Amino acid sequence: MRTTLWRNRVARGALAVLASGALALSAAACGGDGDDGGKKDEEKPNATASGSSDVIPNTVRLPKLDGQKIKVTAVWTGAEQANFTKVLDEFARRTGASVSYVPSGDDMSAFIGSKVAGGDPPDVALLQQPGALREFAEKGWLKPLSTEAAAELRKNFAKGWVDLGSHQGKPYGVYFKASNKSLVWYNTKIFDAAGVKEPATWPELMKTAQAIADYGVSPVSVGGADGWTLTDWFENIYLSQAGPEKYDQLAAHKIKWTDPSVKDALTTLGQLLGKKELLAGGNSGALQTQFPTSVTQTFSGGEKAKAALVYEGDFAAANITAAKAKIGTDAKVFPFPKVGDRAPVVTGGDVGVALKDGQAAQALLTFLASPDAAQIWAHRGGFISGNKNLDLAAYPDDTQRKIAKALVDSGDAFRFDMSDQAPAAFGGKPGQGEWKALQDFLRNPADVAGIQQRLEADAAKAFKN
Repeated sequence: MRTTLWRNRVARGALAVLASGALALSAAACGGDGDDGGKKDEEKPNATASGSSDVIPNTVRLPKLDGQKIKVTAVWTGAEQANFTKVLDEFARRTGASVSYVPSGDDMSAFIGSKVAGGDPPDVALLQQPGALREFAEKGWLKPLSTEAAAELRKNFAKGWVDLGSHQGKPYGVYFKASNKSLVWYNTKIFDAAGVKEPATWPELMKTAQAIADYGVSPVSVGGADGWTLTDWFENIYLSQAGPEKYDQLAAHKIKWTDPSVKDALTTLGQLLGKKELLAGGNSGALQTQFPTSVTQTFSGGEKAKAALVYEGDFAAANITAAKAKIGTDAKVFPFPKVGDRAPVVTGGDVGVALKDGQAAQALLTFLASPDAAQIWAHRGGFISGNKNLDLAAYPDDTQRKIAKALVDSGDAFRFDMSDQAPAAFGGKPGQGEWKALQDFLRNPADVAGIQQRLEADAAKAFKN
């Protein structure tokens, strides 16, 4: 089971808790017609600072599709399905198309494969993994973006997002929904009691952690029993320290895990993992702590919690709420501290692609690439977009605005989760590959060279197969 699928199950229906206390919002009202010449944003009232505006801007021209039917699939169910349906409803209202939505289940590849084999694929699917897009494109299942869809994508998204949705230089996908996995959540009561502030750099993080330890609380909670959390720690350090180019090379196994850049990143991570007093439960305790517990033990009990901070993506919000902590007061968030020249942004996301020729599918992708579509879901919470032209006021609270801003401000420097790009045998299975090697590193952070050798041996085997 790939880590993306596990984390999406955690996130589905739960990310909306980010908007806790700010989701008393009415349904979005209808915008202008698709053939009104595309009224400018300034002709419409802007969203208020609380994100409470019901006005949907009309910045994108869409064709009239009266009578045309379009089928759409994604993994979303529950609250996420309801919010995405609002997006599809607005598309239908503007174009006159009839839109039907069917959840795919977690195994999107199997779902699409069966539909293609049966001769009836959906018009548009939202995929969760870059590998699936590449696989489908190589099989000839995908249709390239139309001129209009590609133009809307380039207008609203950084080149990194365009490239991520492309294969062999040809754009196929629009990353409509994203997740920011470069966040550190902290217990405000402990931070205040220890007299520390949000760190911006790795050295500052280490000083902050030591100050909290000196105060008498374990500073950092690590869910080491779930190996994927350790891959995420490594990826953020590596991206910031080695840079995007090296990150891409390592993700594709174009450089070896014995490369000096990997040594540097492991050594940096070892500065934290090598001091057991900085970890809740020490190294052995961290190895026995699963991800949900790593979050809840950071916030349960307020100032008497077992740890002061925990690293993970926006989906950690669900576990924070489960600990009866209020996001924005009891729990706050800051970007993963920069190790190199800039703070890292590692992301996941859902990319819209067309599996059928036709004007309707391309029109929907054009709409999904616009800030209009993004605002509809952002307005309701539990949604982050890489769309640089989406007004941050569309988000319903400061926490979501902060998370989204970090993602957008990363420009082209963000990168998709490295382990989720790797073959599952290396990057996505318990007890083997990267998960196991980094758990062993948590057990013995001094063995940098030995872990590098094991990582390279496992990666070479997985990528060869």
